[in-house]
Amino acid sequence: MKCLLLKIVPLFFISLVNAQQFVEKAEIEFEVNTNLKKRMGNDSWDEKMKENISDLKTSYYTYTFSNNKSIYKFDRWSEKTRVPKYEKDSDEENIWYFDFTSNEMSIQKQIGGTNFVILDSIPTIEWKITNENREIAGYNCRKAVGKIFDDVYVFAFYTDDIIISGGPCSINGLPGMILGVTIPRLYTSFIATKVNLTVTNPNEIKSISSKKPFKYNEMKTFLIDKSNDWFNYGKDEEEKKRQKNLFLWESLL
Repeated sequence: MKCLLLKIVPLFFISLVNAQQFVEKAEIEFEVNTNLKKRMGNDSWDEKMKENISDLKTSYYTYTFSNNKSIYKFDRWSEKTRVPKYEKDSDEENIWYFDFTSNEMSIQKQIGGTNFVILDSIPTIEWKITNENREIAGYNCRKAVGKIFDDVYVFAFYTDDIIISGGPCSINGLPGMILGVTIPRLYTSFIATKVNLTVTNPNEIKSISSKKPFKYNEMKTFLIDKSNDWFNYGKDEEEKKRQKNLFLWESLL
């Protein structure tokens, strides 16, 4: 009987290991939906624009990772998306690169037609993990609630089967890959639609080069100065504040 147990126990642990296959590299497709009409203002120009655009701006991004490094970038637009060209241009140029081993990031964001690069350490997000679960792209995910920009809540679902501590845009810091994100105050959601365990082009996972990169706080100061000029029109002070905040949050996300 003792000999039989000695044979069964190792087989049991081997079965557990084989049952949980940890993913160390992959390409993940995200569907990103933003409700543009809710984000827009209430002046006559915006009200007229709302008649000619789709309710949702829907796009697809690819998150590629290997060796604890990742890159997240635009892939394509949904055929149902009808938005002005300037709304599309910035999304197509934005890139996020993270090296979780060295704790460094480089982010390219197009703002006002110009590409800016932020080169700094990876920001820390305050998370609270809950007991709620959900399946996304075939993976069991656990819910966490975080805060960015001091008071903007982020609702995320992550899986510890995919071991990198990343997520779409600059959302990161959970014990596994984030496959779903909702940011109500940005009227935006991110949801993984498929996970490909083959990385077709690992060489593209590289830092973004720039002759004059900004530190994160330098970029924040620069954007605050710009927003004071760009969002200083109209009589509705609350709406001006809302538009200014939306611009800052989106530019720094």
